Amino acid sequence: MATPQCCQNPPTVDPVYGKGQVVEDFGGLKAYITGSPESKLAIILISDVFGYEAPLLRNLADKVATSGYFVLVPDFFHGDPATPEIMKNSKDEWLKKHNIPKGFEAAKQVIAVLKDRGFSAIGAAGFCRGGKVVVELAKYDYINAVVSLHPGPLTHDDIREVKCPISILGAETDPFSPPEVIKQFAEILSSKPEVHSHIKIYPGTEHGWSVRYDINDKLAVEKAEEAQKDMLDWLVKYVK
Repeated sequence: MATPQCCQNPPTVDPVYGKGQVVEDFGGLKAYITGSPESKLAIILISDVFGYEAPLLRNLADKVATSGYFVLVPDFFHGDPATPEIMKNSKDEWLKKHNIPKGFEAAKQVIAVLKDRGFSAIGAAGFCRGGKVVVELAKYDYINAVVSLHPGPLTHDDIREVKCPISILGAETDPFSPPEVIKQFAEILSSKPEVHSHIKIYPGTEHGWSVRYDINDKLAVEKAEEAQKDMLDWLVKYVK
């Protein structure tokens, strides 16, 4: 279920935005790619409901690429991202059409292509809905590390099944993954010493803050950049 907070500050999508380029077929999906194709280290960014053409998300992809990664932002919605109108009038139908299992299967295809192309380590970060998809990936050996930022609703069982290094970055105000639930996830993960984990809740933030913020609001930018740095630090630690 999407809540109003899920849809706050929607991006003005731009299909040509960014320093990288859009390719028509990467594991069956269009994708924004950036960074060196010579790198053997890849990062997948999995968008929230508003899709892969969001400028702030592509900015983040370009930033991650400067650390030596080949970065992909796939179009998991096949040209049909959510809009404020969709989320207001037909969100249930849209969410059913673009459900988490479909996103998980599509992500596996992208990972398979990366491995076929010789990438030796792969990480993923997901936002809101994408934060759920990366947790699904973390239950298997598909990937080296994940970061889940202000994820959609996760269960205790989801976290118990995690097998790879995971960082969960949560908002102070979030109807999907409120701080008390994030803290419960931390307790579960602390009982799994074989799984490296990191949990952080950011004061003064709301769901979506890391990629949907007002670029003219200095404090909002600082909060987003703090989370983005923490995300990248985690990936650099394990995707190498």
